[in-house]
Amino acid sequence: MKNKHHANELDVANFVKVIENLTRINIRLPSIDKLSFTTLSVLHTLTQTSPMRLTELTATEQVTQSAITQIVTRLERDGLVERRSDPNDGRVVLVHITPQGANVIDSRRQERIRRIAGFAEHLTPEERQAIAGAIPALRRLVEIAGDA
Repeated sequence: MKNKHHANELDVANFVKVIENLTRINIRLPSIDKLSFTTLSVLHTLTQTSPMRLTELTATEQVTQSAITQIVTRLERDGLVERRSDPNDGRVVLVHITPQGANVIDSRRQERIRRIAGFAEHLTPEERQAIAGAIPALRRLVEIAGDA
């Protein structure tokens, strides 16, 4: 039996399906800097929270310690991240994103903006306004999820 939803109620299942599809499209849009999804996720995480310990990256990226070590080694070799000792504890190594690594994420974002803007041209003014009106609520959902 399907749930009946009033126009003002959030159909969470439908919302999740749309977000999944938008995420899939969004991840695959940029055609520049072809890197694996996990590698890009590590770079994106570091643009938000740098520096980080390897153990923190292992947890956020949901991969093994071995996998994150290999990814960070490749990223370091490519000049996208660097490892430095923690100034408060010399035994701890922190992973920092480099300007080149941040540029990879920024260039991908700029490519997405360009491509999504092209798609949005095919929406009606009302559809564009509906999306614009939803952005504060979506931003708030991201904040709530980040706090959870």
